[in-house]
Amino acid sequence: MYSGLVHAHSGLRWIALVLLVAAVGTGISKWQSRSQYTDGNRKLYLFTLISIHTQFIIGLILLFISPKVNFSMLSEKLYRFYSVEHTTGMLIAIALITIGYSRSKRASDATTKHRLIGIFYGLGLLLILASIPWPFRIVGAGWF
Repeated sequence: MYSGLVHAHSGLRWIALVLLVAAVGTGISKWQSRSQYTDGNRKLYLFTLISIHTQFIIGLILLFISPKVNFSMLSEKLYRFYSVEHTTGMLIAIALITIGYSRSKRASDATTKHRLIGIFYGLGLLLILASIPWPFRIVGAGWF
């Protein structure tokens, strides 16, 4: 079960990242051009939110069963990264993305909706990119 969840979490990150980059790009470009808020925009933003939350659920399960999460060994870089840095960064990013989506839903005009998505999803994307265990950053981490 652990191995399957790790592969799912690592593989699905690419879908979440592609959707997040597309949502940020769309949000910023539509905000700058003052374009209308279409049903396609709403679906892109919603699917991005769903993919991020799916990653969160898998990550939450892994937090409790992963041998890489050990709060008693925080002096070692690998355990500190997975136990604190990765978890905290991702939680803040997910919160920002969720807040951005919720606030954009309540906004009245299209420009504000796109601006909120562009800003909050963009901040979430930066935090996610900084918190991913990239192979060049963490020993033993892989691309998938």
